[in-house]
Amino acid sequence: MSDKIHDLVMIGAGPSALAAAVYTTREDIETIIYEKSAVGGLAATTDMVDNYPGFPEGIEGPVLADQLQKQAERFGAQIEFGEVESIRDEGEYKAIIVDGLEVKAKVVLIATGSKYGKINAPGEAENYGKGVHYCATCDGAFYKGKRLVVVGGGNSAIQEAIFLTRFASHIDLLVRSTVKASDVLQRKLQKFVDEGIITVHLETTIDEIVTTEGKVTHMHTTKKGKPAKVEADGVFVFAGLKPNTDFLKGSGVELDEVGFIKTDANLQTNIPGVFASGDVRSGATMQIACAVGEGATAAHSIRKYLQG
Repeated sequence: MSDKIHDLVMIGAGPSALAAAVYTTREDIETIIYEKSAVGGLAATTDMVDNYPGFPEGIEGPVLADQLQKQAERFGAQIEFGEVESIRDEGEYKAIIVDGLEVKAKVVLIATGSKYGKINAPGEAENYGKGVHYCATCDGAFYKGKRLVVVGGGNSAIQEAIFLTRFASHIDLLVRSTVKASDVLQRKLQKFVDEGIITVHLETTIDEIVTTEGKVTHMHTTKKGKPAKVEADGVFVFAGLKPNTDFLKGSGVELDEVGFIKTDANLQTNIPGVFASGDVRSGATMQIACAVGEGATAAHSIRKYLQG
């Protein structure tokens, strides 16, 4: 515990926070970023980012995350690893509890992003990391020549399914309703469907992930109201995103019905001096470019707040 009151503490080191840090540090605002896992957030686990402006050929997610980190640190951002457990408003300052220790700051920016959604099927939690995965770039290489199931019909699911074709012999794409990915990704997907590498199953849900001798072997599913079976050596789930806001319980920060943080037009929450940006914010578009833009907006609002 220290009596020092820092200018700004950011929670989360994804693209939004890193972009904000570039601006705040250039304004000589002391900026400390706390990250509990990997710098770069979900962007760092994305194989290829094709829609980030300025990269006509796309850019690998880990490379983009690394460049954002280096840029923020070049201007003086201090990145620390630690898990924020809670925050509270003390009027003159905000108290942030990090790994059991109190850190004080005049302003807090919450940019904790989102986490992968679960399908909550029997066998999912028990086999996490042992046949059930949420990151294709992290675990895809374990399945060379194997059959895989990918769950989801949004941009992330289609993008990761295409990435997994580098390793898998065949992929069954299970979509709860219809494919809702962008037209560009759907055209790419169709090429693999035409080649017989990916099979799309619409109106299909997983009822159970089945293992034999500790290894995933197949899934019991419901397809268009009828029971079915899909054989696979592993399953990758991309069922939407959930906000990382559990640590805000009891903080007084207002959340929407799903758990995302409510902000005003200046990205300030209902608590003066507490801001939010990126995928954790209610109404966010869940795009890296938008998260970066919100980071810049938040930095501008923070500067004005500190100036009184």
